[in-house]
Amino acid sequence: MNTPVAKPVIYQLLPRLFANYCEAPVVNGTLEQNGSGKLNAINDTILSEIAALGATHVWYTGVIEHSHDADYSRYGIRRHNPHVIKGHAGSPYAITDYYDIDPDLAEDVPARMSEFEALVERTHRAGLKVIIDFVPNHVAREYHSDAKPQGIRDFGDGDNNEMFFAPNNNFYYITRQQFAPHIDLGSGDGAYVEFPAKASGNDCYTAFPGVNDWYDTVKLNYGYDPGDHSEHFDPVPDTWLKMLHILRYWASKGVDGFRCDMVHMVPLALWHWAIPQVKSLRPDIIFIAEIYDMGLYRPFIEYGGFDYLYDKVNLYDTLRAIETQNCSAAQLTGCWQAVEGIGGNMLNFLENHDEQRFASPFYAGDASRVLPSLVVIATLSTGPMMIYFGQELGEPGMDAEGYSGRDGRTTIFDYWSVASVRRWLNGGTCDGRLTRAEQQLRESYAHLLGTVLREKAIAEGSFFDLMYVNLANPHLNPHRHFAYLRYCGDDILLIAVNFGDSDDSLRINIPTHAFECIGIGGGKDLQALELISGRGPEAKTFLPDEPFETLVPAHGAVVWKLSAARLSGKPEAKTAPADKAEPTKKAAKGAACKKNKKD
Repeated sequence: MNTPVAKPVIYQLLPRLFANYCEAPVVNGTLEQNGSGKLNAINDTILSEIAALGATHVWYTGVIEHSHDADYSRYGIRRHNPHVIKGHAGSPYAITDYYDIDPDLAEDVPARMSEFEALVERTHRAGLKVIIDFVPNHVAREYHSDAKPQGIRDFGDGDNNEMFFAPNNNFYYITRQQFAPHIDLGSGDGAYVEFPAKASGNDCYTAFPGVNDWYDTVKLNYGYDPGDHSEHFDPVPDTWLKMLHILRYWASKGVDGFRCDMVHMVPLALWHWAIPQVKSLRPDIIFIAEIYDMGLYRPFIEYGGFDYLYDKVNLYDTLRAIETQNCSAAQLTGCWQAVEGIGGNMLNFLENHDEQRFASPFYAGDASRVLPSLVVIATLSTGPMMIYFGQELGEPGMDAEGYSGRDGRTTIFDYWSVASVRRWLNGGTCDGRLTRAEQQLRESYAHLLGTVLREKAIAEGSFFDLMYVNLANPHLNPHRHFAYLRYCGDDILLIAVNFGDSDDSLRINIPTHAFECIGIGGGKDLQALELISGRGPEAKTFLPDEPFETLVPAHGAVVWKLSAARLSGKPEAKTAPADKAEPTKKAAKGAACKKNKKD
């Protein structure tokens, strides 16, 4: 099951929500009222359907024990104080025990780790790989491990809490001050008391965090002193050693990758030190970084050792602006240019647990408009793409679940059941009670993801941007249309997307430089297939002096496949070697001529 995947397609799901079949969840409901999805409920049938959709990996979000207000004290698990929990179910990123599975997800709580291990085995049996979260920046305010291996000390055990900073402290302490956030901490025996106060997870070095701060978490200390900005990494700080042990622990459970939370909030040196040590034991394991600073992209890949990074502030934000703010589609050229040479390391997405749903009124308001954006995230580079559970059904995320309001997001803080997903799973049978529109949308996703996995030009090939020769083209509107090539060996794909409201007949200019990069001479009356609609073969002209003509539906896309083997004359390609490709003068104007697999 460890066969390398050329282009990962990640399916993210929260088991607590995904497999919850409660038909009528109560707003702000408790575990007893609304229930929780279970790991055991994610059965072979469901996993087969996820694989059939086109996924290669499943990211199980929120499986490690985190804060919640359900009482599991009868199983030897400490009860968490509800005053420092967000929602009844709590944040999956307020970890209370790095070595344990969240008991909400277990049918048999004492066997919760065995149930997780069985899920890993089922997932692998379905041909899928397993990703879980690694949360390095912060822990829950009441972190305590009941399941830690012998000899492992809890975070904070042995800290000198009379010092704001000490290199081997695990936490930062606001000395001689009691924790007093702008929320109710209760009274009497049920009050939450913390003295001295610890810094909160969002770099809030005060005893008085606000309601929008990460008051439910405590910032971890990796040897960086925020007071004078000094670094104390030699000898290796205690927090580094504890985190490396946690990574190795989960790697030993058979997980295939870690989605690492807020990586830029911990020192880059930690990743440079830790990732190679984990990969020395599991060379195939992948590390994905949640990161929001483009200036750190290259250091976190080249020095930090990450395989993939979120491309949220670049491609995601641009696609969203095109859809919601009348941003020009021509700005997509700047997106690939910004990650030139590392495009294959970018994880592209339209939804995840932090973002608003595409179909919500806060975003597009209509799931049927998704195709141009979806095609771009799927085909712009060889890097991975991600689908958030229910996205393929057009889930709008417009429930008001409790702590999370009607905001276009699916809650991560509440016990809840997602109606569209519940109907699709239908008790684990996946025989579906979907509407016609939901079924058609899911089939569209499956068709496109299947194309992504089948076509070497997408999974492994090179990219050429056609926009720089079409900006003044009267038969292509650069503000609503975007066109480019992907090619690998004898396979050539011409891709065009239409963010506009009308069906448009495009005449796309292809420069001579593109033919030089691909290494062909072009031709007339070529038999081409359109991979999204399935139409063809159809005669097409693919020459530098005649435009390529195609109809692109409103809010649609086309992917035309041609074969270089049928094209005339293969001149010597004027590109650099595969691993050292440099932008040419024309590429600097907007074209890409790249042969490396990292885009």
